[in-house]
Amino acid sequence: MTRTCRNPIVTILWLCALATVRCSAQTTIGASVVLDPQDVTVIVGERQSFFAKVRGMLSQDARLNLTTDHTDLVEIFPTSIVVSPGDGGFIDRVYEIVLLGLSPGQFDVDANVLPTGLIDDAAAFIRVTVANSQPIILISSVIGWIYFAAWTVSFWPQMIVNYRRQSVVGLSFDFLTLNLVGHSVYAAFNCALFWSGFIEQEYLDRNPRGLNPVLANDVAFSIHATIATLLTVTQCFIYERGEQKVSRIAWGIITVFIVVIIVAGVLVGTATFHWLDFLYVLSYIKLSVTLIKYVPQAVLNFRRKSTVGWSIENVLLDFTGGMLSMLQMLLNGYNYDDWASIFGDPTKFGLGLFSVMFDILFMVQHYVLYRNRANEKTLQEDSSTTTTTASNGGSKDSLP
Repeated sequence: MTRTCRNPIVTILWLCALATVRCSAQTTIGASVVLDPQDVTVIVGERQSFFAKVRGMLSQDARLNLTTDHTDLVEIFPTSIVVSPGDGGFIDRVYEIVLLGLSPGQFDVDANVLPTGLIDDAAAFIRVTVANSQPIILISSVIGWIYFAAWTVSFWPQMIVNYRRQSVVGLSFDFLTLNLVGHSVYAAFNCALFWSGFIEQEYLDRNPRGLNPVLANDVAFSIHATIATLLTVTQCFIYERGEQKVSRIAWGIITVFIVVIIVAGVLVGTATFHWLDFLYVLSYIKLSVTLIKYVPQAVLNFRRKSTVGWSIENVLLDFTGGMLSMLQMLLNGYNYDDWASIFGDPTKFGLGLFSVMFDILFMVQHYVLYRNRANEKTLQEDSSTTTTTASNGGSKDSLP
C-alpha cells in the first residue's frame, strides 16, 4: 500500500483557503437595532415620536420589548414590536413609537430583544426628558445665552480701566494669577474632551449612555477667558504697578497645583491613571481656584479702603451671569422635576452661589463702604498720587 506524505506548508495553506471560502460565504452576521433620536423631549400632555431602525440579516422573527419602568411619567405606544425577516432574510425597516408625557422627569427607555443574541441592541435606548412647559425650555435657553454673554464680556472692563488709568494699582496680582491658572486648566480640560476622539471614547466607555459634557460654547468661553486673562497679565508688565506683586501664599498654592499636575502626569505615564483621570484632576484644580481666587482682591480692597483700580463693571457682569445661571438651574429643576441635580449634588449651584456672594461683597465695598474713594475725581487723584509715590521709590498700594 502506498502512503502519501503531504507537505505541512501545503496543508496549512489549504486550511487557510478553506477558511477564507467559508468566511466569504457569510457576508453578514445578524442584525442591529437603533432607537433614533437618542435624546427626546416631550411636554406633559403632548405626544412625541421616535423610531426603531432595524437593519441586517435576520434568521427568524424577533420581538422588541420597550421597558415600562416609568409608566407614571410617560406612556409608550406600542410597547412591543414583532420584527420579521424580509426576502432572503435581510431586513431594513423603521418602526414609529409614540411617547405621551404624563409627569416631568428624566429617564432611559430600553428596547430588549427576544430571543436574546439575535439582534445587536447595544444602541437600543433613548434618553427621555418630560418637561412641564415648552416656553420654560425656550426661556431657559435664552437665559443660558445671556449669562454666557455676560460672563464672556466681564473680562474686558478691567482691561479698559487699566488702559484708561495706565495703571494696575488696585488690581490684586494674586487674584489675576490664580484666575489665569484656573482658566488655563479649564481650557485644557474642555479642548481635550471636545476635540480628542481618544479621550471622548474613554469618557463614553465609562458612561456608555452618556453624552460628551463639553459643548462648543464651553470651549469658546474657556479659550476666550484664558486669552483675556493673559492680556490683563500683560498689562501688569506695561502699566504702573507700584510695588504690587504676587504674594508668597499665592505662589505656594500655585506650586501645589503644579506638583499635583506633575504627579497626575506621572501616573498617566505609568498607566496608573487614564488621560480622562488626568483631565478630571485639572477640573478639580479649576474648582479649587474658584473657591479661593476672590479672597485676595477682597482683602486688597479692605487694606486700601478703596476699590479704585478694580472694575465694578466686571463685578456687575459676573453677578448677572451668576444669578442667571442659578435661575436657569432652578427653572430646569422645576420644568424637569430634577431638584436632585441641584440639591443632591450641590457643587455647581454652590460654586455659583459662592461667586455671587463675593460679587455682593465687592458691590458693598464699592457702593457703601468705600464709595467716597470710587468717584472719577478720586480715581484721578489716586492715579496721580500713585505715580508720584512710585517716582520716589515705592507705592502705598503694595501687597505683603
